Amino acid sequence: MAEVERISIRGGRLIDPANRLDREADLHLADGRVLAIGEAPPGFQPERVLDARGLIVCPGFVDLSARLREPGLEQKATIASETRAAAASGITTLCCPPDTSPVIDTPAVAQLIQHTAQRLGFSRVVPAGAMTRDLDGKQITEMAALKLAGCPVLSQADRPIRSAQVQRRAMEYAATFGLTLFLHPQDPDLTSGGCAHEGRVSARLGLPGIPEAAETVAVARDLALAGQTGARIHFRGLSTARATVMLAAARGRGVQASGDVAIHQLFLTEEDLDGFDANCHLVPPLRTRADRDALRHALAAGEIGAICSDHQPHDADAKLLPFPETAPGISGLETLLPLALRLVTEGVLDLPGVIARLTVGPAEILGLDLGHLSPGATADVCLFDPNDCWIPTPETLLSHGENSPFLHTQMHGRVMATVLDGRIVFERE
Repeated sequence: MAEVERISIRGGRLIDPANRLDREADLHLADGRVLAIGEAPPGFQPERVLDARGLIVCPGFVDLSARLREPGLEQKATIASETRAAAASGITTLCCPPDTSPVIDTPAVAQLIQHTAQRLGFSRVVPAGAMTRDLDGKQITEMAALKLAGCPVLSQADRPIRSAQVQRRAMEYAATFGLTLFLHPQDPDLTSGGCAHEGRVSARLGLPGIPEAAETVAVARDLALAGQTGARIHFRGLSTARATVMLAAARGRGVQASGDVAIHQLFLTEEDLDGFDANCHLVPPLRTRADRDALRHALAAGEIGAICSDHQPHDADAKLLPFPETAPGISGLETLLPLALRLVTEGVLDLPGVIARLTVGPAEILGLDLGHLSPGATADVCLFDPNDCWIPTPETLLSHGENSPFLHTQMHGRVMATVLDGRIVFERE
C-alpha cells in the first residue's frame, strides 16, 4: 500500500462541481486531506509534485454499482483485480451489490469485503447490505447491524421482492435507521424468461422480450410505498422514458426518491442486438432510441443524479452460449470516463455537469461526505487527459472481465493518476 504523502498537483484545470469551481489552480494535499487550493500554505513542502498541465483535476469518481465477484465467484474477478481497474479508471469509491456468495446479509461479510479492499489499498469499497436474508425476499435482515458494519445502503441486487407487504416493512425499517434502499426496478414476473426489450427488434430476432411495464410497474409500486412509509429510495439502473417521468413527478410531490443510469444505457439501444452480441445481453435490457434520449434528457435536467458503470465482469465461457442463455452484464469500469466524456462531445452535458454525476451526485445518494475538494475533505483526486485517444482491448484492460461491446472502439479521455486518501494509487507511465 502506498504511503500518505504531502502532494502538490500543479497547473491543471480544477473542476469541483460541489463547490462550483472550474479554473486553473494548484491543489495541495497533506495527511490524507485537501490542504489548500491555489497558493500553498506558508512552509508547505510537498514530497511529490504531479504536473497536471493539460489535464483535468477533479474529485475521485464514485461508482454506485460495481460487482467485484469476491467472495464466491473469484473465477470471474477478485477484489484485487477490480479495485486495481477502478483506480486506473479514476474511481476512488465503489459500491458493490450484496449478491456475493455468501450474501452480504451479516456484518461479518460486509466487514470481510471492506477489510480486503483496505488491505489492497487501490479503491474504497462500500458494500450494500442485503434487504432480506439470502436475498430471498421473505425475511428482513438486521439492517441496523449492517449499517454499523459499514453498509450505508441496502439492496436486493437484481432480485426484487415480490411481496408488497415485505417491501413495505423493509421500507419502514430502513426509514427508522435512516438507510437508503437501492431498488432494481423490475417486476420479476414480467421480466422472467426475457433477455431483450419487448419490441420490433426482439420480435425480428426471435428473442424473448422484457416489456417496458416490467420496469414501470415496479417503479409505480415502490414510489407509492415510499410515499406511504417516508422511506428514502434510489432506483438503481433506470432504462425507460416512462420511468423517468414517473420519478420526476414523484419527486415533485416530495417523495424521497432518486435514480441513476448505467453509462451503456446512454449510448446503446435494442438495435445493437443485431448480430446477437452476447456482450449486449443486459438486465435491464437495452431499450429504444426514444428511451435512450429520455434518459439523457432526465440526466441533463437533474432528475437522474448519477451515472454508474454497472460493472459486471464475467469469464469468457459465460458469454459463449446462445444469446438467451448467456450471463447478462458488461465489464464497465475502464470505459466509464471516456463514455461519459462523449456526453460532453454530443452536447448532453457540459464537462462540470458530467463530473458532478460521477462525483458529488453519487456520493450524496450514498450519504457519504465524498466527491468534493473542499479544504479538509478526504483527498480523493482524479487527474485525466480528456483528449488522450486509446482503444480498449483485452490486453489493455486491468479488469478480469473482458465482456464489453466497446472493445476495439476508439475512446477519448484517459486517467493519468488517481489519489485515494492522500496516497497515489495509480500513475500512468
